[in-house]
Amino acid sequence: MPGTRQIRLAYGRDGLVVDLPSDQTTVIEPSYRPGVADPAAEVRRALREPVAGLPLRERLAAAGASRDSTVAISVCDGTRAQPREVMVPAVLAEIADLVDLDRVTILVATGTHRGNDDAELREMLTDAVVDRVRVVNHDARDPDSLTWCGTAGNGVPVWLNTHWVEADIKITTGFVEPHFFAGFSGGPKMIAPGLAGLDTVLVLHDAARIADPRATWGVTETNPVHDDVRAIAAQTGATYAVDVVMNRDHEIVEAFGGDLLAMHAAACEKARELAMVPVDGPFDVVVTTNSGYPLDQNLYQAVKGMSAGAMVVKPGGVLVAVAECSDGFPDHGSYVDVLTSAESPAALLAQIEGRSETVPDQWQVQIQAKVQTRARVSVHCAGLTGEQLATAHLGAVDDVGAFVLAALAAAGPGARCCVLPEGPQTIPYLR
Repeated sequence: MPGTRQIRLAYGRDGLVVDLPSDQTTVIEPSYRPGVADPAAEVRRALREPVAGLPLRERLAAAGASRDSTVAISVCDGTRAQPREVMVPAVLAEIADLVDLDRVTILVATGTHRGNDDAELREMLTDAVVDRVRVVNHDARDPDSLTWCGTAGNGVPVWLNTHWVEADIKITTGFVEPHFFAGFSGGPKMIAPGLAGLDTVLVLHDAARIADPRATWGVTETNPVHDDVRAIAAQTGATYAVDVVMNRDHEIVEAFGGDLLAMHAAACEKARELAMVPVDGPFDVVVTTNSGYPLDQNLYQAVKGMSAGAMVVKPGGVLVAVAECSDGFPDHGSYVDVLTSAESPAALLAQIEGRSETVPDQWQVQIQAKVQTRARVSVHCAGLTGEQLATAHLGAVDDVGAFVLAALAAAGPGARCCVLPEGPQTIPYLR
């Protein structure tokens, strides 16, 4: 089409190609770094050359590890793009001659998300790992699986997974990218909220913390959410931590290991370098994604992409979220109930911020409603109907290109469009 350019958006497993006007469109992508040639070797290097503290094997020896020692390894759940199939075997290979693999438990750090089924676990971790090592889905709502660890940070009651608390050796594995209210993912988040009880998660995600302007992309220090997440990790401890930073193709760019907080700080700086991009001014229309599968499996997760786009949309502008939502809203958790409990985004914000107690998943609704009070938000997806989106106060988009053209025309001469093809893998911000 004359005067247009084709742009591939991260959408589901296969992507979505759209035509947008060349002279009105700015595309913002992460700074590209090629993936390392040997991902397993890079993870192994991080286990042997830590940012701070002893290498993993030396650390186990110093801790008196034996064949009888119990080991807990925290990994991301299936809504995250962590290369578990590389990281976990590398960790297991590094410790296999020091501890009995029958004494190892891999804990899927679900937070309040659903557990992963056997097929998902095998895709996440490989058949070899699932068949050899015990894998447990953390359940924040099962009090019998939790242990009380006191209070931490700003009065956070800390309940953590008992397998984790009682393990002799505790290892976190994760990946680091900007996070829409915790600053960055990975690191201490692999303990809490990843392995925390519901009461702990509700306090960490309460309305006051989420409403704080410092609870946002790329901020850790002074961020009331991340400050408390770090406090919990410091108080309850981890033997070793390893995180990776990835490119837009979900390839490992660099791995970091060692003391949890020092390692995470170094990984955050690399992620900031790759993912955060300054822009000169806001846009009339912003098209964003949720980085494709597995991150765009449901509307709940897609709020991250909306939040990234909201960073640079004009007040009253148009935001288009492109997310497959193969898992619907989803149909588990409280997100859809909270989302549909008031007649407008403004009413939702007032309702949430007026509560004395935190309702599960209200934080996602709070952030979504805040975005919707700034811009008119519509969604292109396969997993939800227009009627379902309307109950979430969202518009439906069939043809993204045609919708954007109409929105630009309505905005008037000089209107501009910004596209985030990789969604929250790129966080634009105003200079």
